[in-house]
Amino acid sequence: MMKFDILVIGVGGQGSVLASDIICQVALLENLDVKKSEIHGMAQRGGSVVSHVRIGEKVYSPTISEGKADVVVSLERMEFLRYMEYVSQKTVLINNTQRIIPASIINDAELYPDNLIDSHYRYFKKVYEFDAFQIAKESGNPKGVSVVCLGFLSNLLPFSVDNWQKAVMEKVPPKTADANIKAFLKGRAAFKK
Repeated sequence: MMKFDILVIGVGGQGSVLASDIICQVALLENLDVKKSEIHGMAQRGGSVVSHVRIGEKVYSPTISEGKADVVVSLERMEFLRYMEYVSQKTVLINNTQRIIPASIINDAELYPDNLIDSHYRYFKKVYEFDAFQIAKESGNPKGVSVVCLGFLSNLLPFSVDNWQKAVMEKVPPKTADANIKAFLKGRAAFKK
């Protein structure tokens, strides 16, 4: 039975909700059931945003149980730390290396917890860390970090690339469609097993 529980985590303005909407659309195009739940912190001020996406033949609840996430997509380097209760030794982490310094430590950036981040990688089955922001800039779409990460994620899920691209086209503003497809494909190409 096919089942995927995916957490998409970021800060306000990074496209976490867009990313989860695209994942849901791909699942629907693949004729699967999907449920989604979102929690917005102070998103408009760079607060934490998390989306639960549950995909399967039949899904009953929109929220992922603790320790049951299959994949965590973290659009900001440390945001996954806030949601460790969903992680197990079966969870794969896709982690963007982009740092968005919280306002609380903006004047003291050395407080950013790089050592804490690295020490928590051991709780995952596999960690993929890459600079999605740089890839987004190279694709001509610096706001396309979430779509770059979806391109990367598309290598881990058994959904057709055509359906991923259709979902991106359906969910992004038409004037940004080409740049987002380019960002998606560059993210997909960044994957290395």
